[in-house]
Amino acid sequence: MSDVLERFMRYVQVDSQSDPDNMDETPSTPRQHDMARYLGDELRKIGCTDVTVDEHAYVTGTLPASAGAEKCPALLLCAHIDSSPDAPAAGVRPHVVHYEGGPLVAGVVDGEPVQTTPEQVPDLAQFVGQDIVCSDGTTLLSADDKAGVAEICALLARLVANPELPHPTLKVAFVPDEEIGHGAELLDLDTLGARWGYTVDGEALGEFNYECFSACEATVAVRGVMVHPGSAKDVMVNAITVASEFQQLVPAAERPEHTEGREGFYHPTDIEGTASGVTLSYILRDFDAADFDARKETFRAIAAFLNDRYGEGTVEVTFREQYRNMAEKFGEAEKCLVDFALEANREVGIEPVLVPARGGTDGAQLTFRGLPCPNIATGGYNAHSVREFVPVRSLELTVDLLERLVAKFAAAGAGE
Repeated sequence: MSDVLERFMRYVQVDSQSDPDNMDETPSTPRQHDMARYLGDELRKIGCTDVTVDEHAYVTGTLPASAGAEKCPALLLCAHIDSSPDAPAAGVRPHVVHYEGGPLVAGVVDGEPVQTTPEQVPDLAQFVGQDIVCSDGTTLLSADDKAGVAEICALLARLVANPELPHPTLKVAFVPDEEIGHGAELLDLDTLGARWGYTVDGEALGEFNYECFSACEATVAVRGVMVHPGSAKDVMVNAITVASEFQQLVPAAERPEHTEGREGFYHPTDIEGTASGVTLSYILRDFDAADFDARKETFRAIAAFLNDRYGEGTVEVTFREQYRNMAEKFGEAEKCLVDFALEANREVGIEPVLVPARGGTDGAQLTFRGLPCPNIATGGYNAHSVREFVPVRSLELTVDLLERLVAKFAAAGAGE
């Protein structure tokens, strides 16, 4: 068993799911402290210095530069420790399947196979004859993002065991609650001291992201007017009816199920209430800043239309910014982050593809805080589901890729 696989199999068995219903605390769940302490011990065993595990479950550490690269700017490698709340995550039981083609079966639950077909994931054809890590089908695998954690730790261990391998000072950060939008929010960048970095939190090998959605949450509060239904004519305003009208006025063709590539969307995520009052929750996404602002204006226009129909104050819309497209901050000075990543992919036999991320990473937040931080793939598939899987060879190739990548920063910093 390779080092990265052994680490990955251990890490996914530590429950660290985040909780979207507890946004007032970081971390949102006590179990993320368990994962943070575990990884703090891992970094110390590897040989990192300045290892800290703080009260918010942020884990940081330093691997000093190799000989000759001491004056190179420090480079951050970042991954998140929390598992998605979109599927069960406690009691992950990873196992390795030798894939021979056809459906990839993770396990059997209630007599039915939990499987991924080649039609669902065409990349499966590339993995015939390879070993693939799956859960048992009752939980997600947590490759998002413990694959990234394992790949970073395996890289650090390799560099310590082979001091001749060149690398700048590496700053490591493992952060909580990325899946619910907090992520690197409380990471102390001044203390960290990195000039730039990468998150290791992508999907299929070769995919590289320095663009992502701009994102916000929208809350639509509908206030009804309730009277006895027997005498409701021309008086009652049923909040359920108005909420339904609001949703019907949102452009139907711009929902996630109808969009791809660089197309943005409106996505209703939650509804609760009664005839007296309803709250609708949405997420709004777009790559283009002007189009992103236009989506907010669409919601304001719908609210104004319904308030004109039912009375002022019936519908109120509020927005909470989440993150912005990090490409807005990438100029000529940051070009090396893209170029080096693409070159490192090719050097390990992977043809890279620039993919605008239809989501967000900690890197978007870090980039807007002044630390440019694009995103590298981990090799995983079917994130946030019980069908999640990652090929063993993809884990191993990512460590090789990271080794080549950090060497490029050492060479560039030394003026070669």
